[in-house]
Amino acid sequence: MGIFAFKLPDIGEGVVEGEVVEWMVSVGDTVKEDDPILSVMTDKATVEIPSPVDGKVSKIIGEPGDILPVGEVCIEFEVEGDGNTTAKTEEANPVEETAQPAVEASTIPVEKPPEPIVETPSEPVAPATPVARAAGTKALASPAVRQRAREANIDLQLVAGSGPGGRISHADLDRHIAGGAAGATSFAPVGASAKTKLTGTEEVKVIGLRRKIADSMMASYSTIAHFSYFEEVDITALEELRQHLNSTRPEGAPKLTYLPFIMQALVKALRESPECNALFDDEANVVTRHQAVHLGIATQTDRGLYVPVVKHVEAMDIWQSAVEMVRVTSATREGKASAEELTGSTFTITSLGRLGGLGATPIINKPEVGILGVHNAKERAVVRNGQIVIRRMMNLSSSWDHRVVDGHDGATLVQKVKTLLENPATIFM
Repeated sequence: MGIFAFKLPDIGEGVVEGEVVEWMVSVGDTVKEDDPILSVMTDKATVEIPSPVDGKVSKIIGEPGDILPVGEVCIEFEVEGDGNTTAKTEEANPVEETAQPAVEASTIPVEKPPEPIVETPSEPVAPATPVARAAGTKALASPAVRQRAREANIDLQLVAGSGPGGRISHADLDRHIAGGAAGATSFAPVGASAKTKLTGTEEVKVIGLRRKIADSMMASYSTIAHFSYFEEVDITALEELRQHLNSTRPEGAPKLTYLPFIMQALVKALRESPECNALFDDEANVVTRHQAVHLGIATQTDRGLYVPVVKHVEAMDIWQSAVEMVRVTSATREGKASAEELTGSTFTITSLGRLGGLGATPIINKPEVGILGVHNAKERAVVRNGQIVIRRMMNLSSSWDHRVVDGHDGATLVQKVKTLLENPATIFM
C-alpha cells in the first residue's frame, strides 16, 4: 500500500485559493476515481473536485470555511502500489512536491449510477443506516437528487445516504419513498409534544456563498451612501398585453412574466439616464458609464443568492430577453452557471416575486450605482378621474449610490420606467 497526496488543483480564471465548502468524504471512506470528494468556492462559483484515484481516505486537510491555496495537499489516500510519495504508511510524512494528475476541476462530475439493489423474498435488502450529521451541515446530494426531493416534499435530512460521507443517491431516495416516507417532514405533530418547552440551539457556521454574500453586502452598505426611492405603477394595460402575447406566442417561446417588459423598459430609460448605467471605482474616483445594458437578475437558489447576468439587453427584443433570462437563472439554480454568466452586470433587478411586500430597500450590487426592486402585482382600489376603480398595481423600490447619482436622477429613471410600463406600447416604439 502507498500514499497518494492530492493537491488542490488549478481551478482556472486566475484563482490562487479556494474556500472549503463541504467535504463529501470522511477519513476511512473508500472512493473510486471521479467520485466527488470536495466542494470549493471561488468568487461565487462553487466547484466540485473529483477523486483522482481509487483508494481509501487516510487524511483530510481543511475544515469547511478554511481557505486552501492552489497547489497544496488537501487530502491523502491509501492506494494500491507505491502512490506518489515516498511514504508507505499512513503515519509517514508526505513529500512536499508531489506529482499531480491532470484534473478538470472546473467540470462538475456526473454522478455515477448507483449499484443495483438485489432483493429476494428470503433475504430482503435492509435500508441504509441513517448517517448522523453535525449541527449546521446539510445532507450530501447532487442537484438532481435535491430537485427530486423538493418535488416529492421530502426532507433530505431524514433520508439515509449510502454513498461516501453519507451522500444520498437516487437509489437512496427511491428506498426512502418506497418505505412510505414521501412527504415526510421534521415538524413535530400537533398535540402535547408540540407544547413541550424547547431549549436546544444550533450553531451555523457562516461559510461559502453565505460568507461571500455577507462580505459583499457589508462592503456595499458600509461604503455606499444609499438612498431609496419608491413608486407604484398601474400595470393594468401591461397585464392585458402580456396575456395577449402569451396566448399568441411563437412555438417554443417561454411565457412572458413582467420582468422581460421591465428589462426592455430599463433599456430605454437608461439610454436617457446614462449616469445610472454605470460602475463606480471608489478607489480611483472614476465612474464608467456603459452604453451596453448588462442586467443582473438577483436569483435565490438552495445554495444562496446569485446574480446571473443577461448581457446586451439593448440588442434583444422582448422574446429574446425572456429566453436569455430563463436560461441564465435556470443554469444558476441548477448550479451550472459559468463564472462569465455570473459577472459583468451594469445594473441589477431584484424581485421578491410572490412574497410581494409594499416596499424594500435593496442593497446596491457594488460597483454598480443603482438597483431596482420589483414587488408582486395586486388588484387594488384606486382613484381615477374622481372614481374608485379596481386596477392592477405594482410597487417598485430602488436604491442609488448618492455619491455619484443625485436624487433627481434616480427618481427620473424610475418615473421613466413607470411611464413606459403604464403605456406598454411605447416600450416597443
